[in-house]
Amino acid sequence: MTAPRRSMVTLLGFTVPDDVLADVTARDAGHATQTHAFAWGLVATMRAAGCHVGLLSAAPVSTWPRNRQVVFRGGQFIHDGVEGRLLGFVNVLGLKHLTRFLAARRRVTASLGAGDVLLVHGVHTPFLWVGALAARRRGVRVVPVLTDPPGVALPTDGPLVRLLRRIDVAMVRAALRRCTGVIALTGPLAEDYAPGQPHLVMEGIFHPPAGVRPRLEAAPGVREVVYAGGLSRAYGVDRLVEAFRALPDPDLRLLLFGRGELTPWLREQSEIDQRIAPPELLDRDVLAGRLARAAVLVNPRPVEQGFVRYSFPSKTIEYLSAGVPVVSTRLPGIPADYLPHLVLAEPDTVDGLREALTRALAIPPTEVARRGAAGRDFLRLTRSPAAQGRRVHDFLASLDRSRPTSGVGRSTVTSAVSGR
Repeated sequence: MTAPRRSMVTLLGFTVPDDVLADVTARDAGHATQTHAFAWGLVATMRAAGCHVGLLSAAPVSTWPRNRQVVFRGGQFIHDGVEGRLLGFVNVLGLKHLTRFLAARRRVTASLGAGDVLLVHGVHTPFLWVGALAARRRGVRVVPVLTDPPGVALPTDGPLVRLLRRIDVAMVRAALRRCTGVIALTGPLAEDYAPGQPHLVMEGIFHPPAGVRPRLEAAPGVREVVYAGGLSRAYGVDRLVEAFRALPDPDLRLLLFGRGELTPWLREQSEIDQRIAPPELLDRDVLAGRLARAAVLVNPRPVEQGFVRYSFPSKTIEYLSAGVPVVSTRLPGIPADYLPHLVLAEPDTVDGLREALTRALAIPPTEVARRGAAGRDFLRLTRSPAAQGRRVHDFLASLDRSRPTSGVGRSTVTSAVSGR
């Protein structure tokens, strides 16, 4: 008698080994560090819930010519004890979506069976439609994990690009209607793009890298104010620089880790004010140690932008895990239970950031230690893979595949980010 087939969770997205990401980052105009961290946190979450996890992944690269490699070949890999397959594709506009769709469709069709779960990470249209088609198979639960809104317009977009983005948004919405449920970083992200679908709000996962170290000290007498993320005006980095320059203490240093359109401007600022270090892009394990030795960590993102209601800044978890005072603007995507662990910059102006930095830098060392321990305990108890894994497991178990996949007439299964 043949033993029954064990059901499993397949994660379709961009969960690649660390060395693949490092190679991509070195040769790409963009970088996918946060996507990479969230993806492996999601893997840890599913494994903590007792699920057998397999990966189907494409290298997270910019389209040619922003990335000069045209052909990406497929192959198998094992990373951190998890088996995965890289999907081959042609990195040219149009062909990129088509070849990714075909590669993913073939693998999903061959591997999924009754009782299995397909998680689709992100709003990548080819992968969402692979999921939408897989959702038609009896007994298969297909759940996209939405980390960003689709089709966000850029200031540089022309009329044709804006039209294509609108078409992409429509295709994303149509695919989401055909899936079983949705996991989203914020409630509005699920409610606006997958209305009527059962959804779980899970804004982040506390999954520290292996290289994270205890709090370290900077050079004697020096206190470091640190930002890590995209170096962009959209993220408020220019406001942070102006706020820092208004602080009179000569022993302060501003360190900026990341890459973006402000990189040349930031190099100029480092020549004007010697307290500002030229920007660097660091490996995540190295970055964790630099965060841990900071005096203050800052997220200066402006609150008035339309997309912030759909996003949770993952650096909030990275920052709190470092045990360092964290200055942040009051973003609507940050759940209320994080706020007692933050020093809020209100308003989100240069003056508001300067005043919040002044308050954070004045916190006594004993209080820094107490707040740091409280922040880490908060993450461990509520956002660890074990804690989030229980919530995801319960959500997946609640999805009834016998109901229509159109979303019409479904009851919405919503779980608060506090873990209730």
